[in-house]
Amino acid sequence: MIYRTSDQKTEQRENMRGGEGVVSLTHLVPSERLFQTRLVARIEIPVGASIGEHLHENEVEYYVILSGEGEVTEQEKTTRVVPGDVVITGPHESHAIRNSGDKPLVFLAFIQTLR
Repeated sequence: MIYRTSDQKTEQRENMRGGEGVVSLTHLVPSERLFQTRLVARIEIPVGASIGEHLHENEVEYYVILSGEGEVTEQEKTTRVVPGDVVITGPHESHAIRNSGDKPLVFLAFIQTLR
């Protein structure tokens, strides 16, 4: 199965998870085709914007940083992320991400559901 770029849906979320600014999500796989996964998306956070802190219950989220620079906050610790970094947030953990660079922060996000 191939999902063409032209078939992918993009949405804008303002103040996502209590963050700042408007974040763009492109859903790479339709929700009805996801298996043990809640999200497969390309996310773009503009300069100065963020996704607020949120908790993952019974799921794991992976961020694969593609371009830009940001700061991830996990367990009250903030760490700089750059292209090539992978962020893994396990079950019952929380995280937030903010664009701290001078160009858009772009990453792939995958949320795996646990049974």
